[in-house]
Amino acid sequence: MERFDVVIVGAGAAGMMCAIEAGKRGRSVLVLDHAKAPGEKIRISGGGRCNFTNTRTTPANFLSQNPRFCISALSRYTPADFIALVDRHHIPWHEKTLGQLFCDGSSREIVDMLLAEMRAAGAALRLGASVDRIETAPDGFELAVGGGRIGCAALVVATGGKSIPKMGATGFAYEMARQFGLALTETRPALVPLTFDVSLLERLKGLTGIAVDVRVSCGKTSFEEAMLFTHRGLSGPAILQISSYWREGQEIVVDMARGAEVFEGLRAARTSHPKQAVATVLGGWLPNRLAHHIAETEGATGRVADTPDRLLKRVAEAVNGWRVKPVGSEGYRTAEVTLGGVDTAGLDSRTLQAKAVPGLYVIGEAVDVTGWLGGYNFQWAWASGWCAGQAV
Repeated sequence: MERFDVVIVGAGAAGMMCAIEAGKRGRSVLVLDHAKAPGEKIRISGGGRCNFTNTRTTPANFLSQNPRFCISALSRYTPADFIALVDRHHIPWHEKTLGQLFCDGSSREIVDMLLAEMRAAGAALRLGASVDRIETAPDGFELAVGGGRIGCAALVVATGGKSIPKMGATGFAYEMARQFGLALTETRPALVPLTFDVSLLERLKGLTGIAVDVRVSCGKTSFEEAMLFTHRGLSGPAILQISSYWREGQEIVVDMARGAEVFEGLRAARTSHPKQAVATVLGGWLPNRLAHHIAETEGATGRVADTPDRLLKRVAEAVNGWRVKPVGSEGYRTAEVTLGGVDTAGLDSRTLQAKAVPGLYVIGEAVDVTGWLGGYNFQWAWASGWCAGQAV
């Protein structure tokens, strides 16, 4: 039987980072992954340019049943630390917006950087290797892998969540958690487009492809970014962000002309442009097709001078406070991450080790720590992987 100090299941962002750090400490490390290539989520992220971190990262950018759990890891391994690693490998990058950092070139550069660091640290990588069974042993754990057996003192689960199954995502981490008695929080697709029922889609079908900068709210949470009308419902950064907070049965409120008081603007247009149609005036804030759709839907098809206040107010509310109730999301198929996971109550926040199972660690997306869109989830992967790598 082969034996290593550390076996890491999952060659994604968190798993590779953990392997690097454990290897640097002189540990013998093996990374296993059932996929044919490492870091596939890294490769496809950011439109192929990898939004690898966010300089504005704080614990407030993460959802968890214990919002304080991520503080230790995020404070010990910061965006500046990962940027320094990227710079050492001479990978050019740029800030796109809101602290989001992207490679100038290909996301493959980040994967290659991590692989190079793993090699330098002496960590071994074995792809196309599915873990069939895990058992505890007197000196740690034993894994059945492809007809062989591998022993280790420390086992790190870094297999992520269920999002984007076509990339090989599975519920392995959750099955492992149940096996070892670790509690799970509710899991659901997050950072995902929202969908509408058939009747609403029929009414909105002429808007497919329109993008508009919005402020979208669900309860007390709001995001200001772009929104996109799709043939299934709504997408775009603002919608992906709010999807992590939305639950079935809730409505979202969308301000499609944020910063503008549309009712007052329409009233002012009676004096400045009395002969203009309401839709034409709305076109000052909205894309033309969207402006005409709202005006027609609300029955404000005449000149702004001839439209009473009550109707202008209705039009304005449809722009500044469109209330809509999605029926669901596009699910794990397109979700960027999985919300929820292994309950943080059972993990040490400094090491990510399971409190009740010495030698077992859970890191990255598998843990109930989910970041906003914009590089935050990668920063959690780097930070949690780094912390576990100091402890295994």
